[in-house]
Amino acid sequence: MCQHQPLCPPASAPDREAASLVAFHPAQGWGLLCNGVVVFEDTGELLPDGSSVSARRDLREQVA
Repeated sequence: MCQHQPLCPPASAPDREAASLVAFHPAQGWGLLCNGVVVFEDTGELLPDGSSVSARRDLREQVA
């Protein structure tokens, strides 16, 4: 999907969130990266293969 140089990291890369944002819907809480990853405001992700990445929680919330 990525059309620019340098290429964005692929969806399978650990730094996939560094890809360029191509669509952003803040009212709905999500954005689409050029590598096909859908990112959500709670930090969860939906990968192009249909798998999901759970939202990361703030460490301060885990301690409380």
